[in-house]
Amino acid sequence: MNIFILAGSNRKDATSTQICRYLEKELQARDCATVFFDLYEKPVSFYTPEGYPEGDANLTEMKKAAAAADAIILATPEYHGGMSGVLKNALDHMGGAEFDSKAVLSVSSAGGAVGVSSLQQMQVLVRNVHGINSPEWISIGGDQREFDSSGEPASVAVKERAIRALNYFLQLAGQLKKEA
Repeated sequence: MNIFILAGSNRKDATSTQICRYLEKELQARDCATVFFDLYEKPVSFYTPEGYPEGDANLTEMKKAAAAADAIILATPEYHGGMSGVLKNALDHMGGAEFDSKAVLSVSSAGGAVGVSSLQQMQVLVRNVHGINSPEWISIGGDQREFDSSGEPASVAVKERAIRALNYFLQLAGQLKKEA
């Protein structure tokens, strides 16, 4: 299975990006191919309704990888009850060509206990581009945002939650891929 991971932070080593790196390792251990796209390292042009900005190699790469994927993981830090501006901007460039009938796992990292508002926003957006939301999501907050030197969550509970959500996501992605 081919999984596209979109890390939607504009901060180096963001915890939302770190949890994505952990998920990527878990996916690769299950023989999934992954494409990791970090918006901090590869920012994309501001969206305009006039159309696709020419010459933005990052944008072209992102859209191509998302379109080729069997399933997608979206991750964001939660800022003021919402997803990051860089993630929203990146998603504004995409639509049904990238998301239609694909499983999507939403992931959030918040300074408080949980990042539910950003997760709900991502799920609404996914529905509007005809993606299929995974029944589970991942939210880490507060002290849960600690990672060890190998890049794994320091909390056993966070690891268990991430694996449970990943299992649901992969099951859904497999069912959707069979139907395609």
